[in-house]
Amino acid sequence: MKVVITRKIPETIKHMLDSACTTYMWAEELEPMPRHLLLEQAVDADAIFTNVSDRIDKELFQAAPRLKVVSTMAVGVDNIDLAEASRRGIPVGHTPGVLSEAVADLTFTLMLAAARKVVEGMAYIREGRWRGWGPMLFTGRDVYRATIGIIGMGSIGRGVARRAAGFDMRILYHNRKPDPEAEKQLGAEYCDLDTLLRQSDYVVMLAPATPETHRMIGARQFALMKPNAIFVNTSRGGNVDEQALVRALKGGTIWGAGLDVFEQEPIRPDHPLLALDNVVTLPHIGSATLDTRMNMAALAAQNILHVLNGEPPAHCANRAALGP
Repeated sequence: MKVVITRKIPETIKHMLDSACTTYMWAEELEPMPRHLLLEQAVDADAIFTNVSDRIDKELFQAAPRLKVVSTMAVGVDNIDLAEASRRGIPVGHTPGVLSEAVADLTFTLMLAAARKVVEGMAYIREGRWRGWGPMLFTGRDVYRATIGIIGMGSIGRGVARRAAGFDMRILYHNRKPDPEAEKQLGAEYCDLDTLLRQSDYVVMLAPATPETHRMIGARQFALMKPNAIFVNTSRGGNVDEQALVRALKGGTIWGAGLDVFEQEPIRPDHPLLALDNVVTLPHIGSATLDTRMNMAALAAQNILHVLNGEPPAHCANRAALGP
């Protein structure tokens, strides 16, 4: 059986697949596998080990008549046509759980960096502009005992809430349904989205990418936020109207932002967000700790091996593909 691996992965993980399958691995880590090559290699593939940047759509499924499983080294599956995969009985494996704490760490990192102007301060020193201490130099926003609003109380949201509790923050959250456990253990308060936006000093977007959450945060939502609010997004870029965000940041509608994800990735160097001093940006590295990425890769490989051995994947994003 053949597995197509669309990015260079650690040899120890590739060896897991080599021991049971023939593998084709794209040799680059940072450059995506060309679309024409992916379609070509998929023709006789039994499995595809993919990632967030590959488009796994109807065209690809049509090109891969032998395909039995797709497994992504990610928790989000918005780049995969789940309906088409389910129609064809192809389970889609993903990697929830193992990355939650790392992403929660980075979410809080972005909050703190934006609130305390960490990136601006570093540039100030490196550019040789620091001439002495000033009473109001780089004054930022308090995090301790501030109010955080979490949009999406999944495993990452709960991780952020635990960290917020350590900062004695008031925790508001908006979710498809209330989370009694988070409320009991962390003192989180469930509320509608508008209330969360109006009352929060920090608004954290952690909702999954779905048709319902596409551009969920736009001009109207930014207008509801406090003028000293900081917006953080470590979910998916498509959940936010970026042009509305640029206008809100430029016009002082909100105070700042911390972003790990963008509508188009990689974000182009001349994007207006990158010219703003009140934005901290990162290249989609929410889960990028060595242990977490190794665990994600191992789980993605295990999902493939389970299916090729006639078992369901450990974590399946489209359980309809598994049948009754």
